[in-house]
Amino acid sequence: MNAPTYILGLSAYYHDSAAALLRDGTVVAAAQQERFTRKKHDPGFPREAIEYCLAEAGIGLTDLQSVVFYDKPLVKFERLLETYLSYAPNGFRSFIAAMPVWLKEKLYLKTTLKRELADLAGCKTSKLPRLLFAGHHQSHAASAFYFSPFDRAAVLCLDGVGEWATTSTWVGNGRDLKPLWEIDFPHSLGLLYSAFTYFTGFRVNSGEYKLMGLAPYGRPIYENLIRDKLLDLKDDGTFRLDMQYFNYCTGLTMTNDRFAELFGGPPRAAESPVTQREMDIAASIQKVTEDVVLRLARTIHKETGEDNLCLAGGVALNCVANGRIVREGPFKSIWIQPAAGDAGGALGAAGIVWHEYLGKERPASDGNDRMQGGYLGPRPRANEARRQLDAAGAVYQELPDAELMPRLAKILNEENVVGWVQGRMEFGPRALGGRSIIGDPRSAKMQSIMNLKIKYRESFRPFAPAVLADRVEDYFEHKGRSPYMLIVAPVREELRIALTPEQEQLFGVEKLKLKRSTLPAITHVDYSARVQTVHPETNPRFHALLREFEAQTGCAVLVNTSFNVRGEPIVCDAADAYRCFMRTEMDYLVVENFLMAKPDQPEPADKTDWRTEFALD
Repeated sequence: MNAPTYILGLSAYYHDSAAALLRDGTVVAAAQQERFTRKKHDPGFPREAIEYCLAEAGIGLTDLQSVVFYDKPLVKFERLLETYLSYAPNGFRSFIAAMPVWLKEKLYLKTTLKRELADLAGCKTSKLPRLLFAGHHQSHAASAFYFSPFDRAAVLCLDGVGEWATTSTWVGNGRDLKPLWEIDFPHSLGLLYSAFTYFTGFRVNSGEYKLMGLAPYGRPIYENLIRDKLLDLKDDGTFRLDMQYFNYCTGLTMTNDRFAELFGGPPRAAESPVTQREMDIAASIQKVTEDVVLRLARTIHKETGEDNLCLAGGVALNCVANGRIVREGPFKSIWIQPAAGDAGGALGAAGIVWHEYLGKERPASDGNDRMQGGYLGPRPRANEARRQLDAAGAVYQELPDAELMPRLAKILNEENVVGWVQGRMEFGPRALGGRSIIGDPRSAKMQSIMNLKIKYRESFRPFAPAVLADRVEDYFEHKGRSPYMLIVAPVREELRIALTPEQEQLFGVEKLKLKRSTLPAITHVDYSARVQTVHPETNPRFHALLREFEAQTGCAVLVNTSFNVRGEPIVCDAADAYRCFMRTEMDYLVVENFLMAKPDQPEPADKTDWRTEFALD
């Protein structure tokens, strides 16, 4: 019998470093570096993520067939130089800022990676497995298609920028993944959205979620201005930006003074009050983004004739746009890579080596994707969890599931907020019932409690519903699976609460105070929700909890948000979870079968107020 073939994919040195390990083409493990170092969006060499992946497989680094990086740094450096030359003498400050990093680290990435890998393995670089490099958008496309439930599909990748490409289209059939066409830097839908993220006072590469969440509070009154001045959009979805309004090619900011003049003043200062202007800007750029994505989807369908669409790249995390493709697009089925950003590139790069470089066939589709529900990270082993909780001085009860699930359902029914850590950690930016904070969606006060007392974040941010997969159509205008919380769907009409004419006239955050459905904690101001369907085959314990909650309350939905506070990555292990639990106003914590109530816990030694600590996130 042949020994299994192991391939390690890596993303690093830009943002969201990660490692992913395949065994004979099947995902063994995948995790982001930030979860181990506790540095949000950690861009460093993913040493701890690699160590976890190897430990999960029970192998050493030298047992790998190859290691593959998700990007081609020399091609990216070429783009950087050509951009500076094209805009010279503008951009000299940006050039001076970027070059030392490139000349010290990124240009010689092959040498850097070999040195880091040899140090991790405790061997000479000559003893390392083969080191390969894949294209950035090629890695995105591979992460979307190779791990999808489809035998064949069209593939659309949208992000800020890889080496040159910002938008790329592909067609996948079996193990073959062929590029069709691309849009190149500096014309980028991802960077356009990030420019507005910056302008509205949020942090680029992490605040895009906030902009999307803010959009329903505004009116798209700047939509025509964006189309007339910033974006030359064709009927087929291809586009060019007017670069005289943007600064990302030549400066240290995303937008410039011309951009500010268009929108009536300078960018919003971080942490200053969000005004109606920012809400209207958010609504406008969100509307434009959805239009571009829909046009591109229709074009790639017309060109390929494929029934299925796969999506990846950071823009694929725009779940409102995804929802419109589902409802209005021409495809029969769509599938979005749950780690659609750079972290997922590690997985895609490994897939390229297995299917393209080694020529291995994909198994025929059985209707399921190959992501195992996204639960690809470490699991809290009972002995290790007990050791960590004991070290922290935690007071807990250990209960079997038969006793724990009814108890938890009752706790949730009493409007308590529960930290929930069980099974393997999720790969990607969403908590999917492995590292979650959960609550009762029927509670009118749950959204404000979670935002202000638990997450310490802006009050306008919406929360997502986790719903039993076989009950999704009872609550939402959505059919089929949505396991990765990447599709927004309307709440069913009969669950909505009609507004009075006076209430209809309200603007901005005044809308937040209105109860809009019988599930107010998960219903956004536009009657939408970011739906997660929960399936017994991928997360049996979370599914069992939902079933028990339904049995006690008649409601098959829970609020599900990521187990972290603003500015911190999602928790990884029991120690992270207990620390977060004790520094917020959560009521209960569950780690596997250990149940903790806040009043029973000792006074924490570290009394840092996280609301102050993360005020500048």
